[in-house]
Amino acid sequence: MEKNRFITGYSGLRALAVIGVILYHLNPDTFIGGYLGVPIFFVLSGYLVTCQMLKSYEKDGFFDNVNFYWSRIKKLYPSLLSVLWLSSAYILLFQRNLLANLWQIVVSNVLSVYNFWQIFNGQSYFERFAANESPFVHLWTMSINGQFYLLWPLVVYLLVKYAKNKKVMVKILSGFSLLSALEMAIMYRIGVNINRIYYGTDTRFFALGIGAVLAVLWPINKLKTEIKQNKAYFLDGMGFVALFIILLMFFSPAMNAEGPFPYYGGMLLFTIATTIFVAVIAHPCSHWNRWMTNPVFNWLGSRSYGIYLYQFPVMIFFEDKISNLAEYAFLYHLFEITIILVLSELSYRFIEKPLSKISLSSTKKYLKKVLNFKTKNYGSKIQALVISLIFICGSIAIIVSPMVKAQDYNQSQLAVRIRKNCRQQKKENQLAIAKIKKSKKKDQKRAKLIKVANKTAKSHPVNRLYKKYGISQLDLQLAHKVQLTAIGDSVMASSSNDLTRLMPKSIIDAAVSRQVNASFGLLDHYKSQHVLADNVLIALGTNGAFPMSDLNQLMQLIGSKRQVFWINTYVPNKPWQNQVNQSLAKAARRYHNLNIIDWCNYAKSHPNWFYDDHTHPTPIGSKYYSAFVVKAIVKHAKF
Repeated sequence: MEKNRFITGYSGLRALAVIGVILYHLNPDTFIGGYLGVPIFFVLSGYLVTCQMLKSYEKDGFFDNVNFYWSRIKKLYPSLLSVLWLSSAYILLFQRNLLANLWQIVVSNVLSVYNFWQIFNGQSYFERFAANESPFVHLWTMSINGQFYLLWPLVVYLLVKYAKNKKVMVKILSGFSLLSALEMAIMYRIGVNINRIYYGTDTRFFALGIGAVLAVLWPINKLKTEIKQNKAYFLDGMGFVALFIILLMFFSPAMNAEGPFPYYGGMLLFTIATTIFVAVIAHPCSHWNRWMTNPVFNWLGSRSYGIYLYQFPVMIFFEDKISNLAEYAFLYHLFEITIILVLSELSYRFIEKPLSKISLSSTKKYLKKVLNFKTKNYGSKIQALVISLIFICGSIAIIVSPMVKAQDYNQSQLAVRIRKNCRQQKKENQLAIAKIKKSKKKDQKRAKLIKVANKTAKSHPVNRLYKKYGISQLDLQLAHKVQLTAIGDSVMASSSNDLTRLMPKSIIDAAVSRQVNASFGLLDHYKSQHVLADNVLIALGTNGAFPMSDLNQLMQLIGSKRQVFWINTYVPNKPWQNQVNQSLAKAARRYHNLNIIDWCNYAKSHPNWFYDDHTHPTPIGSKYYSAFVVKAIVKHAKF
């Protein structure tokens, strides 16, 4: 009875992690820390497995490694292999652009080294925007768990044999856990590839290790069933504090995985809060176990493995077939979540539960039943036929995968253009900064400038090529007078050469995969050099939604005396397009100096301006983009 009580309580904690994932998909702008479900699973694994091993050593003097490995295989592999083969079959039939490297992904997952494969073969920015995002990217956690289950029996054996007492065990485990968290921080500090930090077993060990420390200090089988009432209240209070920190960090903008805080101790702090909550749930005298036990949490917790496995395949496959995802993002996400929950229920009933009890005799009995054509067992026969078809199609996909040449998206026309533009940016920005520092600031009257520009437009026209892209010669003349600082992502980077040509007095700083929070340091940098112009152009939002607090911080950094132009987002195949644009429209009503350039509304009628990702303009599209943006800037710019 007591064992079931613990299991239901932890099922509730797993349910919280799953709810975090679901809410993150529904509203990533609000539920920023959806990825923090992973440390919860790691802490639980470290705690429960270590408790099991230490209890066995204390009771029997040994731990049955063979039985442990077999139980883990039966628990984890049937569902994992099902997802791999089912996804492979789907790729073969409906999405063959994902065939390349499929065999490597499957093999590395089977061998529990997929996180290392991710480190060395992690997808680039251009692959993600070329509708080539992997449906298996989340399975790195299963590999770290697999490595933990493989090596941990040996680690615990050495600790039991050579550590003098529990204090020594705690010191050793705590030391390695802190080293792991410290390594994550140092690597981020020195600019190591984020894939290496995020997916590394060594940089992620601290969550498993801290769970193991709890097992030594707070073993389930040794917790008192009766304690003083004031101590019980203290336990409950600690549970409230820990849960408050957990929920706060789920919602906190500081926990954005693109920022530094998660790697500088944020994940460690979250893990410690989770460990405290686990300890409170474990204690028989705490009320939290009962509070975390309810039918909804029990269902989600028991299906959490399937929910975690199926989330990415469903999202990637579903969204690939939807052309207007941005228009109905919330409804589409609800539909995706429904599919994930249905698949996880089917997986639980027909794979997890029956195969967790699989044996040689039960397998023989099942095969005999299916292959007996004299009996009518149509249900079993149809089930076997479906499994066989999935296995055959999935196997064909895996077998033909080595013959499919992977497209190098980093060498695509778009990628080459952006790299060329970024190199050009650096050179031109250095020259522009030097000129700005030497020149004296002069406020010029708009009426006089227009008068002069009208004359010059006739005698010395500039950039005449761009007139056919929707901009007048007068605006082209005025654009030469605009001093501007621009910060943007890859969409701006793909057009920075055109923008610089049209506005030669501008500093354009655009780079791939840039989020809004990356602009803070850039703005401070240009302000400190006294080269932040009176006109500031922002083109951020392509890579995801951002909290209003980030937008407010950006506007405060720029100041109310400067004119701010923000190009809204056109990413029709991404769920955050409308969310970003609605946030910008809301901000424009609040800030008098914020002008929204409605690129989204202008671009959606011209799909031929874009590459296959429907987001980045082609060379012709870039000219339309640049002309449209410059025309809007000239209308409201400070001169």
